[in-house]
Amino acid sequence: MLEKETHLLLVEDEAPLREATAERLAEHGYRVVQVESGEAAVEQLTDFAFDVLLTDLRLPGIDGTKVLAAALERYPEMVCIVVTGFGTVKDAVEAIKRGAAEFITKPFQFDQLLHVLAAALEQRQLRSENAYLRSQLEERYRFEGLVGRSPLMRELFELLETVAASASTVLVRGETGTGKELAARAIHHNSPRRAHRFVALNCSAVPETLLEAELFGHVRGAFTGAIATRQGKLETAHKGTFFLDEVGSMSAGLQAKLLRVLQERELERLGDTRTIKIDVRIIAATNMDLSQLVSEGRFREDLFYRLNVIPIFLPPLRERREDIPLLVQHFIHRLTRQLVPPRKITVTQEAMRQMMAYAWPGNIRQLENAVERALALGRDRTQIDVSDLPPELQNAPATGHPVAVLLPEGGLDMPAYIADTERQLIRQALDETDGNKQQAARLLGLKRTTLVEKTRRLL
Repeated sequence: MLEKETHLLLVEDEAPLREATAERLAEHGYRVVQVESGEAAVEQLTDFAFDVLLTDLRLPGIDGTKVLAAALERYPEMVCIVVTGFGTVKDAVEAIKRGAAEFITKPFQFDQLLHVLAAALEQRQLRSENAYLRSQLEERYRFEGLVGRSPLMRELFELLETVAASASTVLVRGETGTGKELAARAIHHNSPRRAHRFVALNCSAVPETLLEAELFGHVRGAFTGAIATRQGKLETAHKGTFFLDEVGSMSAGLQAKLLRVLQERELERLGDTRTIKIDVRIIAATNMDLSQLVSEGRFREDLFYRLNVIPIFLPPLRERREDIPLLVQHFIHRLTRQLVPPRKITVTQEAMRQMMAYAWPGNIRQLENAVERALALGRDRTQIDVSDLPPELQNAPATGHPVAVLLPEGGLDMPAYIADTERQLIRQALDETDGNKQQAARLLGLKRTTLVEKTRRLL
């Protein structure tokens, strides 16, 4: 039996062989997920960091070679074993060159399979270095500091690249820590304005009494302490890009003045009557629902439409968990490149599972902090383990797969069971979002109207 739980993905299109192998492996302590096609295997790999991949090379649709590539691209530390029929050993040798740990030919004895698995797992245990950064940090998974391979991020990269070429005002929405300023910088550095300044200002970080002067500047004597004339951030960004973060916290008076800048492309410094023309692209960002603030009378409707010319939404990390392995390696690479002597840091699959199971309320920023903490605690070690993670991650459920439901001998009321499950998930989503139905619906993959209807019916 295994000393610790090992998660194995079994890919085999022959049902009798697959089911028998899965049953025997489970008897020896493996947690087995079995699928019959390459497409199903890739889908499983998207959501979960398995320890072992055991795949046939000959599969309908996506073959075992592509499954192997997808596995190692996401999880370089995964042990991959390929199964091949007689006469295709050449293909198996090629799979070894592509990163498989070992191959086994059909028909095989189960003891032989156990030996191959044990040897490969032991080899991984002893391995302290690998070259996975080269494969995971390829340029196609990055866009000016933003990192991701998920469909959501690939769509975002395409949108940012398209938006960068225009001069239109952009409104970036997203939760705290999702990388709104990175997105704004990506737009600027890919735009015709890249040779000029990118100037950022966080409205919530500056006291209300000073925010107007920060934005528009002031002349000498405009207020107590104004001992010299000073340019504002908007003027400093002339010909370039001005990033206005947390715009939803701006007062009504400043909203009106910002609206004038957007409409007339001019401003007046505090205490001055002279009008200054400016040429600046404005990118605003918020973690609030500005349309909701408009309906509550807390944000100007005309300013909202001026800012929301091109809306961009940054998804929270929990909605793109498949990007977590890539982000982890990105942070490791950035945080360790100055180490002397240089060393490569790996992450155990157990630690990766914990990180993929966690909800990350602080998003990318929280993940980066967790990686930095793990590296600091690891000192001169070359591998991050579960014990190096923050306590809230160590206590996260270790699996992203649904709990298996056992049918009672007397049967069950399936509609009632499903309704109860929906009720629990809805309550959990509403708790996690402090009752925000829009965000809760996004967590559950539902339309807001559908969630409202289910809430009315079930709660």
